Amino acid sequence: MKIIQLTDTHLVEPGARLYGMDPCDRVRQLVTHICEHQADADLLVITGDIANDGNLDAYRQLREVLSPLPMPCRLLLGNHDRRDTFLEAFPESPVDENGFVQSVQDLENPSLRLLFLDSQAPGVIGGIYCADRLRWLHTRLQERPDVPVVVFLHHPPVPHGMRHFKHIGFHDGESVMTLLRAHPGGVRHIIFGHIHVPLSGVTSDGIPFSAGRGSNHQFIPGFDDPTPFWTSAPLNYSIITLNEEGVFVHGYDMIECEGIVRARNCLGP
Repeated sequence: MKIIQLTDTHLVEPGARLYGMDPCDRVRQLVTHICEHQADADLLVITGDIANDGNLDAYRQLREVLSPLPMPCRLLLGNHDRRDTFLEAFPESPVDENGFVQSVQDLENPSLRLLFLDSQAPGVIGGIYCADRLRWLHTRLQERPDVPVVVFLHHPPVPHGMRHFKHIGFHDGESVMTLLRAHPGGVRHIIFGHIHVPLSGVTSDGIPFSAGRGSNHQFIPGFDDPTPFWTSAPLNYSIITLNEEGVFVHGYDMIECEGIVRARNCLGP
């Protein structure tokens, strides 16, 4: 399976700009590139902070921008989003029995379960995963206990090394990780956004994770700085491949680059 990840698109109302840029135009360029170069993908996932202020017109604008994509989309909520306006614009988005925007998708080859989690809470910048959501996650893990999972969400439930996010990270992340660690089938990968910069690693107990970079703006790396500079992000998305050999995450940020010279076909040894 091939999945495209976008994250932290931060769309604003039509005609507005954010940090001097038009987030919608940037997503439109990404969609054009994906249609031209990644049309064989099976799914596109946006891992939260879809709209900068949860603006209904921003969500409606995104719906129009995504319409040319040949693959289905899963849209997840981040702290900048609003669940009510999002669902007004995307009423077909799957929700759980409590109205949270989270769902599952089962794969047979390879045998995997994809989990899409909702860590958004009104008025909270960090992530919240309440008792109702924990029960939902526990039930989903119990349904197929021997099947490994790949988890998508906005807030990172693992250490990320960014001082700016010390107080606005995933407040309930350890509760989520406790359930995931206990899953007999194991966790193949956790994929998130929120921090706006690329990150990959593995926890001390062996769970791998990665973050996509923001599509509109990202930080100039200043990991110990609580007030790092924002900068425009290169147009980018991640390509996630799931197969019998494992989970592979490639960052594609050469959209605005031109080739210099074509490499030779190296036949080895």
